[in-house]
Amino acid sequence: MEKKTIHTTDAPQAIGTYSQGIRVSGGDTVYISGQIGLEPSTMQMVEGIENQIHRVFQNLTAVAAAGGGSLRDIVKLNVYLTDLSNFQKVNEIMVQYFSTPYPARAAIGVSALPRNALVEIDAVLVVPA
Repeated sequence: MEKKTIHTTDAPQAIGTYSQGIRVSGGDTVYISGQIGLEPSTMQMVEGIENQIHRVFQNLTAVAAAGGGSLRDIVKLNVYLTDLSNFQKVNEIMVQYFSTPYPARAAIGVSALPRNALVEIDAVLVVPA
């Protein structure tokens, strides 16, 4: 199995030892690393939970496009929140980016996220080979 690194300047650059995404060559699966609410051009965190959720979905959109897909191709999301009471906000904003059938999803409460983010989301896509 070969792996192809996915990279775009339209999403935040990796701030650690990981790739924005990986596409498994010879297949149709793309794995997108967790995205937080960093503005790609400045690498600064946007303010507030709602702005961070929107920025995360915008960052996921950019990496999905660089991997040959779109949000419509996402089959699984993992949502990490430092305050699970914000999960309803994720639901409210998510419908602006997704339509039915919605991807499978998990929501996980965590004590902290990189750069003091309030939300992080990673994704798995299945895209045309």
